[in-house]
Amino acid sequence: MESELLAPTIPAAKVSSLFIYPIKSCRGISVSHAPLTPTGLRWDRQWVVVNSKGRACTQRVDPKLALVEVQLPPDALAEDFQPTNNSYMVLKAPGMESLKICLSKQHEVTEAIIVWEWTGSAWDEGIEASRWFSDFLGKPCQLVRFNAERKQNPLIRTSSMFPNEASEVRRVDPNYVGEQHRTYFSDGYPFLLLSQESLDALNELLKEPIPINRFRPNILVEGCDPYSEDLWTEIQISGFSFQGVKLCSRCKVPTINQETGISGSEPTETLMKTRSGKVLRPDGKNKNKVYFGQNMVWNWMDSSAKGSGKIIGVGDPVYVLRKVSSAAEAAA
Repeated sequence: MESELLAPTIPAAKVSSLFIYPIKSCRGISVSHAPLTPTGLRWDRQWVVVNSKGRACTQRVDPKLALVEVQLPPDALAEDFQPTNNSYMVLKAPGMESLKICLSKQHEVTEAIIVWEWTGSAWDEGIEASRWFSDFLGKPCQLVRFNAERKQNPLIRTSSMFPNEASEVRRVDPNYVGEQHRTYFSDGYPFLLLSQESLDALNELLKEPIPINRFRPNILVEGCDPYSEDLWTEIQISGFSFQGVKLCSRCKVPTINQETGISGSEPTETLMKTRSGKVLRPDGKNKNKVYFGQNMVWNWMDSSAKGSGKIIGVGDPVYVLRKVSSAAEAAA
């Protein structure tokens, strides 16, 4: 069913937190603001740890990744930030020495990196990073960075200088959104939005409340009714339009305590009773999946996306421009 077009004058919510996850499945970083890019908030899922076969390691199989703390330079989220030879991402984990990854250094390109259905090349972050993750996870691993075009940084080699090192593109599922949308190493979409009220409603049903880090959103909002985000098919934050693509089906990760790396049965057990496809979308497919949050893309080709100042921040109002009337009508 086509979503209802609204002309809001009062915000439906406001941004209460923003999170980026530079390395897929490793610990996130709470930030006050972040530049927008077509692939997500800047730095989000630019790196991934892969096993000896080039396949992405995630908390589903390697829950210890939740214990890897990631730090970026203090000015990394300035819109005009350009890394230098002294710009480092620093990684920390229990029992491990700190690892520094230079943000301006490009290593060799490695082929056959696999993230779900996608296969492509990536930049190998070097032997020291490989040893660090191999020692921590107890199996051969490699840290790689998405092979993106970065001509703006003269310190980094570009595909025009090295024609055999063409940059990669990972498109979002065209069954749900236009082919101009893309992402790096996220599971499927560049943005995940949740409301604090949805988490609060879930926690009222749980014996032990859980924090928002179990669900790993990029944008957390507050001030709306629980699960309002299910219905949002277009919203506006700081003048930028975001499209609600599909409800986010959840995997094992929300059951993993992000402070200990230990998994349990909740919240999936409760979500199966309250947020399954059978409950929310009885006439739809995927009845045994559970849904929590809304996958989104930024409509970066809009006129509002041109020029500088492409930043969203905590406290920004959220306006709902289009919505459906029930979760049963939402894409999933």
